[in-house]
Amino acid sequence: MAQAESSSDPSPDSGVIASDRRARRNVGVLVAATMLLGSQMPVHFILGGLAGQMLSPNKCLSTLPISLIVFGSMLSAPFLSGVMQRRGRAFGFVLGAAGGGFGALLCAVGLLRGSFAIFLVGSALTGLYMCAQGFYRFAATDGASAAYRPRAISLVMVAGLVSAILGPQIVKLTADALAPVPFAGAYAAVALLNLVGVPVFAFLDSPRPAPPAQDGPRARGYLELARTPRIAVAMLCGMVSYSLMNLVMTSTPLAVVGCGFATAQSADVVSAHVLAMFAPSFFTGGLVVRFGAERVIAAGLVLLAAAGAIGLAGVDLLNFFGALILLGAGWNFGFIGATAMLTASHRPEERGKVQGMNDLLVFGLVGLTSLASGGLMNCVADDAAAGWQAVNLAMIPMLAAAGAGLIWLRLREARPARL
Repeated sequence: MAQAESSSDPSPDSGVIASDRRARRNVGVLVAATMLLGSQMPVHFILGGLAGQMLSPNKCLSTLPISLIVFGSMLSAPFLSGVMQRRGRAFGFVLGAAGGGFGALLCAVGLLRGSFAIFLVGSALTGLYMCAQGFYRFAATDGASAAYRPRAISLVMVAGLVSAILGPQIVKLTADALAPVPFAGAYAAVALLNLVGVPVFAFLDSPRPAPPAQDGPRARGYLELARTPRIAVAMLCGMVSYSLMNLVMTSTPLAVVGCGFATAQSADVVSAHVLAMFAPSFFTGGLVVRFGAERVIAAGLVLLAAAGAIGLAGVDLLNFFGALILLGAGWNFGFIGATAMLTASHRPEERGKVQGMNDLLVFGLVGLTSLASGGLMNCVADDAAAGWQAVNLAMIPMLAAAGAGLIWLRLREARPARL
């Protein structure tokens, strides 16, 4: 949503208008980037906690590498958003891939040298890539009509299906490639993956926001934007959807292995989860157009609650699969719905501020929950099964907060306007 748009958007049934041609081309580029470069994130989430458990002197810090990826993403968000506002999306995405490649290389070195500190630095740098990938969904809407934006977001998100399949296969094929050191080969493969993926962005043609006219409207300040009801609720729901998904997913490999299953089985559970994260994207955008972002977000919260209920019901392998599949689908509905609501709630000249602030808050909470995940699994409970129960119980207050926010917004907008 960078250039001036038509004063009247088409109805959802009118199809994609001619002005969306560039947006559709950019979506194709972003789909390719997601399929190729996005496959590194399942590698980090499958192996980060296990590598941390192996390297850390304190098992309570086993998920700290994943937390630092997320905190790195959080801290990168305002910087990277500003860079893309000034230099364009492609420049920012190349920076992200550079961070991912160098970070993975440092993770491999940390494993080879048995250094938890080096591994943590590499994890933090990987956050720059995670942040960049988060902006793919926003870049898909640049210059797109209001009717096409939800579909554009969904198409980019559905590309994660390929990365969901490729990432765990990278783990299985390369985890022991640098034996006798486990996992180092997988991180070396991720470093190479980032190098190969950079040329994709040469084909991106994402318009920059036109500089505001001297007498034109100015971007609102951060506080004013955060106090806008629809922006605030969209950010809250995005934060809750992503952080709950991360809270449970981060602890899943530890729980699966801790309950007596093999590392390969934990990779299969995570793979099913990531597939469930992106498979609904084939139709989530259409649901947003037809039913509205609020209803889609509400459905996502219900699915997340169901995932927690199945997780609390037991620690059989089927419980892990069922909980993680529902967790992925709930994230998809909640996060795509929140993104669609956010992109429709601000002006083009506010894009950098709103998107940077949103991802700062989203990944800030995600970082806290990923760190809490390791603590709940290893330090609050006596065994893996009890830790898994604690993780799923921790979902309740955040689900309640997001649900309350949606209800408040609905009631507020249903009130008759004051004269």
